[in-house]
Amino acid sequence: MAERKYGIVVYGATGFTGRLVAEYLDAHYRGDNAVKWAMAGRSPGKLEAVRDEIGISPEVDLMTADASDPASLKAMAQSAQVVITTVGPYQLYGEPLLTACAEAGTDYVDLCGEPAWMAQMIGKYQGAAAASGARLVFSCGFDSVPFDLGVWFLQEEAKRAQGRPVPRVKGRVRKMKGTFSGGTAASLTATIAAVSKDRSLLKLLTNPFSLCPGFSGPKQPHSAEAEYDEAAASWTAPFVMAPINTKNVHRSNFLSGHPYGEDFVYDERMLTGDGDKGEKRAKSAARQDKMQNVMLAMAPTRWILKTFMMPKPGEGPDKEARETGFYDILFIGESSDGRVVKASVKGDKDPGYGSTSKMISECALCLLLDIDRETTPGGIWTPAAAMDGKLVERLQAKAGLTFAVES
Repeated sequence: MAERKYGIVVYGATGFTGRLVAEYLDAHYRGDNAVKWAMAGRSPGKLEAVRDEIGISPEVDLMTADASDPASLKAMAQSAQVVITTVGPYQLYGEPLLTACAEAGTDYVDLCGEPAWMAQMIGKYQGAAAASGARLVFSCGFDSVPFDLGVWFLQEEAKRAQGRPVPRVKGRVRKMKGTFSGGTAASLTATIAAVSKDRSLLKLLTNPFSLCPGFSGPKQPHSAEAEYDEAAASWTAPFVMAPINTKNVHRSNFLSGHPYGEDFVYDERMLTGDGDKGEKRAKSAARQDKMQNVMLAMAPTRWILKTFMMPKPGEGPDKEARETGFYDILFIGESSDGRVVKASVKGDKDPGYGSTSKMISECALCLLLDIDRETTPGGIWTPAAAMDGKLVERLQAKAGLTFAVES
């Protein structure tokens, strides 16, 4: 890549998550660890106000860029080695920046959890990114880094302990404290609106291999009911982020040449506990999940936001809520001969904001500092396929995540 003015540009730096990203970069990558970076957004005045409010050095440059102004996005992309974008919903605002980065050979990371849009973008921009050398990496927040890297980490342990990857992995959320982000809420409502106009998008949303062009694997587990999981010794309920995480895990396997096998099976659920209380919680959660899915499919955006008390884009929890949030995810791998391997991924902040802002920052830094272009050439990637162990090391050292083998 030709010399660029900035290592990283944070696009959307005046939004709630974008501010957290800027704050994180300023706190951890100045002085001896300095990375040249800039803040970008639609309003110069708001950018300056946010920079001053956070206490970021005036030496951090500000750039005006807007999704409705392709020239501004082109200039931003050409100035950076990596662009971090927190500007969603991506299906509404993301494609112009993706185009600019693909054409400029600029690496790109986002927080996208919109699989139909992702599938469409893979079809449109994989070739351009491969030609220019741009590494475009979707889903670099809570969806889907802990799950995508958690499966990769477990498979590495399976190879060490058993000599080969396992064909079946279960992702089980043991504990989690946090909230939906405003961006997630906006993406959800945008997806509902898109499907209401184009019912063919349902195929992309329901196909577990929709991010794997030309490949269709075995039938995957999918249940909206409460189920008891013997391997986890707990009742389980549907997990709200499973529809995006599972697709990214299968794409990682696809991009890496199917090291988990072409018959790989993966699902995600929430653990609710053992015994009668666990069963009741699982059944209650399953009923609520069904009801919400029906209502969300029928309801207008304002009703969704009001009824489920989702934050608006640009809003989020206070610092105390972010600091006291956490998550704990168990991965259970089952071999064909009955042997079991287990691993966990834990995060030290709330998943939607505190941990997500650190993860996307470290994904950008990993691409910038750790991943050479021979190992990961231009194209549209997942975090695990693009950065695998290098990203695990960085997340553990910098971002408060813990990856561990369990007995």
